[in-house]
Amino acid sequence: MVAAGVSDELVETAFATVPREQFRGPGPWPILRWLGGYMPTPSDDPVYLYADILVGILPERQLNNGQPSYHALLIASAAPQPGEHVVHVGAGLGYYSAIFAALVGRSGSVTAIEFGPVLATRAASNFSTAPNVNVIPGDGALVAFATADVIYVNARATRPAESWLDRLNDRGRLILPLTTNGGFCGVDPNFQRRGAVFRIERRGPDFLARRVSGVAIFPCEGARDAKSERALAAALSAGGWDKVTRLYCRDDLPEEQCWLCALGWCLAYY
Repeated sequence: MVAAGVSDELVETAFATVPREQFRGPGPWPILRWLGGYMPTPSDDPVYLYADILVGILPERQLNNGQPSYHALLIASAAPQPGEHVVHVGAGLGYYSAIFAALVGRSGSVTAIEFGPVLATRAASNFSTAPNVNVIPGDGALVAFATADVIYVNARATRPAESWLDRLNDRGRLILPLTTNGGFCGVDPNFQRRGAVFRIERRGPDFLARRVSGVAIFPCEGARDAKSERALAAALSAGGWDKVTRLYCRDDLPEEQCWLCALGWCLAYY
């Protein structure tokens, strides 16, 4: 929480409640050291998982159980409340889905979507006794789900999927990482210009938008296209992301109003 610059007692309690080792399988575990690749923990003592570190799920693909400080910041930004429905796109083995389940409580629900069938099967096993968590295998941009109060995308996209915007409840929040094709590059002093996470909030027919952080993350299979990637790369290179306040599902706004304009959507200053 300190590393993320976040003060949120509910989020802190959720992290303190959910055992990380239950969503990683038996140790020792591969830990990503940015200057030395993956290294195994000295033993299977879970103490080694309770640090602000990336733990490999599929190290050969650089797929990790995400860094807690990054997720603490974004989960606090999403602000899930008791009784709400959270959709977690890119759930992996379910650790952060479990954090959401702790936040929404028994009166709420979590839909955890995972593209990898093996990972989805393992996640479903991890939640076999959790009545308020439903794991769905498939493409998070295409899988059908009930309308949601929070849609939390845990993979890099170049655009918002139509389903994410269409199925967001009024006052619902979409956490959306947008990255260029170079958005997952390990240690990179320029990563702020390779990707950005936006918080999109639905207000009736409108979508408010603001940047939350930079990002380097694994790709989202169904939410990337070449034209949006080129527009995003140009916008990130130019800077000015902190002035973004709106997302529009149209591409005919005046150029001076837009930070990014791609086919069928744009991020704008007003």
